[in-house]
Amino acid sequence: MSLFGAHFLRNINEYLGIINEDPVDIQFNPSGYLFLSSEKGAEILEENYRVQREQGAKVTLLSPDQLKRKFPWISTQDVALASYGLENEGWFDPWLLLTALRRKAMSMGVLHCHGEVTGFNSVKQKMLTADGELVTCKIIKQAIVQTQNSLENQPVDCMAVVNAAGAWSSKVAEMVGIGRGNPGSYENVRLPVEPRKRYIYMFHCPAGPGLDCPMLIDSSGVYFRREGMGGNYIGGLSPPEEEEPDTSNLDVDHEYFQQKVWPLLAHRVPVFESLKVKSAWAGFYDYNTYDQNGVIGIHPLVQNLYFACGFSGHGLQQAPAVGRAVAELLNSGQFTTLDLESFGFQRFISQQPIMEKNIV
Repeated sequence: MSLFGAHFLRNINEYLGIINEDPVDIQFNPSGYLFLSSEKGAEILEENYRVQREQGAKVTLLSPDQLKRKFPWISTQDVALASYGLENEGWFDPWLLLTALRRKAMSMGVLHCHGEVTGFNSVKQKMLTADGELVTCKIIKQAIVQTQNSLENQPVDCMAVVNAAGAWSSKVAEMVGIGRGNPGSYENVRLPVEPRKRYIYMFHCPAGPGLDCPMLIDSSGVYFRREGMGGNYIGGLSPPEEEEPDTSNLDVDHEYFQQKVWPLLAHRVPVFESLKVKSAWAGFYDYNTYDQNGVIGIHPLVQNLYFACGFSGHGLQQAPAVGRAVAELLNSGQFTTLDLESFGFQRFISQQPIMEKNIV
């Protein structure tokens, strides 16, 4: 998925370009991702490296000495091993990508409407599972939508529903009864996706790493990258489970940077001791509490409900491949380019998590 995403972005005008209109420019910044590991995590980093190389990713391992020679501004204290991406990595403007996708879809005849889904109308039928359990299957016939210009909810006939509601995907799933069955039944298995608030801080450091600065992910969990070319950087740190911030608002905790983030940044990059925070914002991850990986495919009991959610911070990176995969399911009833069956909702029922380590 990630390799296709990189190909899509590098050749974006082949996919999203429109005749007689300006070329798409999402301000893609090619730069490697640099993962640092302590002695404790070195074995996991090596294992990830082997898997990535087997799948065609261009990554390399660096010893502390090699790391110091390549990036002299890094303190290699307590670093045992590093992994660095050589190709197909970087960052871009997500809003420009979203705008380009919408513009291309509308040029091909898609009618873009805005409203809030408040419920569904569906028909039911009983069936036996392979385990002999009697369950209720559903087919959604209508989505009930509250539009901006209407005082009443409007029923919208539909052949299929794609739940790509991000951090609010579980709320949409519950509207059709998912997770609301009898205890212990298939119907009671919920979509384990919930909003998790994350802070992003932009800081200025004139003596910082400069143009060769990669996206650095420290063994402590703190991360940062260059933002533009004027000595600006953005970074953050995901909190431990027991310290998750309140998701009822998007207020930024500036003390969190002072107490938690800054000391880790300065430990890894000593010149960051003199940084100055310029701005900050907060946003939501659609966090999959089960295994932090995306949910892709059809619900086993709601026969025309498709999922594309729960990506836990990797949705933009994987979006081109996920969009293609869901389109294949809608058109032919199966995955054809990449087999993403293991990312389906069924894994929550059969208790088969897809776990990854050393991710940010």
